[in-house]
Formats: sequence, structure tokens, C-alpha cells
Amino acid sequence: MRYEQSVQRWGSWFWDWTKEELLGTFFALILVLILFAVMRRSPRRWWLYFWFAALPILLGLIFIGPLVIDPLFHKFEPLDKEHPQLVNAIQKLTWNAGVPIPRERIFLMRASEKSNEINAYVTGLGASKRVVVWDTTLQKTSNDEALFIIGHELGHYVLGHVWKGFLYGAVALLGALYLIFRGLHWMLARWGRDWQLYGLEDWASLAAFLLLLQVIMFFASPVVNGIIRMQEHAADVYGLEVIHGIVPNSDEVAAHAFQILGEVDLSDPNPPAFITFWLYSHPPLAERLVFAHSYDPWSKGEPPKYVKARAN
Repeated sequence: MRYEQSVQRWGSWFWDWTKEELLGTFFALILVLILFAVMRRSPRRWWLYFWFAALPILLGLIFIGPLVIDPLFHKFEPLDKEHPQLVNAIQKLTWNAGVPIPRERIFLMRASEKSNEINAYVTGLGASKRVVVWDTTLQKTSNDEALFIIGHELGHYVLGHVWKGFLYGAVALLGALYLIFRGLHWMLARWGRDWQLYGLEDWASLAAFLLLLQVIMFFASPVVNGIIRMQEHAADVYGLEVIHGIVPNSDEVAAHAFQILGEVDLSDPNPPAFITFWLYSHPPLAERLVFAHSYDPWSKGEPPKYVKARAN
């Protein structure tokens, strides 16, 4: 409340927290039951079999998230319902890029009921894939600035960052499970007697599993965040290219959108390099603002990187 980021009342917050805990516990319980079932069935290959079992569950969560889980926490409606002119402008952007996105895939989220922050995002896979714009974004930016922010999210949509992220995550999960498999055998051989753990089938070994998972996630953070930063930069490039020639002074518009984003969300524009490397999933706002001003392949006679098709 002190920083005026949240406007959610305590009762609403507690109900959201309860739903989040119940959902997390439910899916965690399913995964843990599968984990110990495969551990007992195949002590030497459980890490591979659990990976095979976990992937469909994680894929299913990505698919059903926008349809089932997200509506438990926020209200969604077609953006076309209240902002048909904005949707028309978005359609113009997508036709400009040669990759039209159906109007029914663009949604408005009632974020203002709980937060003052501004945002937009792409979520889902296949039939559940969609672009979501927070109503706070439309309230606190101009139409042109909102178009750039939406253009950035269209970049995630067109460039397939959701499914690519799933594939990267699947590979990372396989590697993490194998490291945990090796690490658990080492830990149990070294400290198992002291901890009174005599095998992976012991439910208490879950604590060692989670400890190793946390260690791996900690040291993997720079790699994971680095990949996401590259995707965010690619989406910035796409956003700048897709509004070029449609939004007047598009570089100034994009730069000012970044400025508003930083001011409203209280972002550090110039974090230390190490903090950026280890913790940031997005490029620092100052870098993004400077890039918006400097990216201009058209004046150099160079082709844009992503948006090359033009609709008449």
C-alpha cells in the first residue's frame, strides 16, 4: 500500500492466496505421488520416467491456464467489447506484419480492481493462445503507446515464445532431474545414515529432492533469465517494427511507453550489471529506452528483422 502498487482489499487478497495455495498443493501432490511411484518402480531410471510423466501435466497447465486457472483470479473479456477501435488498430498492426491475429484472441484483463501496475502478456497454447492487455495499461498510456506495448506482446505471439519456452523448460527439466538423481545418491551415501534415510522410497527423501532442486534453480537463474531477456529484446524489436509507418514518431512513442512503464511499476532503470545478469528477466528499462531511440534499419537501407510484409 505504501508504494501504491496494490489496491486489493485484504479479503480479496486472502481469497486469492487461498486459491493459489489450494491449486499449488493439488498439483504438487499429484507430481509427488507420481515421483515416488516411479522411484519405487525404477530406482535407476526414475528421473527419465518422471520427466515423461511430468511433461504432459506441465503442457496441460499451460493450455488450461488461460481457460480455467487465470479466470479464478481476474476478470477477462474480449478487448473488442469496449475498445473496438483499438482492436481495429491492432488488426492493422497484425496485417502490417503479415501475420493476422483473430480479434477473439485479444482480451482485456480487469487488473485495476487489484493493482495500479501496467502490463500485457501472451499466454496459452493452440486454442487457448491469446494476447492479454491490462485495463490499467489503457488507462495510463496513450493509444499509440498502448499500441507499442501490444505490438511487443504480438511479437511474443508471432515469434512463438510460449511454446519455445516450454521446449527450453523441458530440456532444462530433464537435465535437472538427472542432476538430482546423481545428487540424491551422493547425499544418501554420505549422510543417509545420519539423516536416517535408507533409500529413495522413503518419503523423507523428498526434503533432499527439494533441496537439490532449489540449488539447481538458483544456479540456473542466470541462464534462464538470459534466455528470457533475449526473447523480451526480440519482442521489443518486433514491437518497434510492427508500429513503424503506422504510429507517427514511433521511436519516441516506444521510448515514452518504457518511461511510463518504469515510473508506474517503480522499476530501477539502471540496476547493477550483476543484478541484471542474475535476476532480471527483462532488459533494464534504460537500455530498452535507448534502444527504442536508436533502432532504425529503415534509414540505413537495411531490412527489418521480423516485420517485412506490408499489406495494401
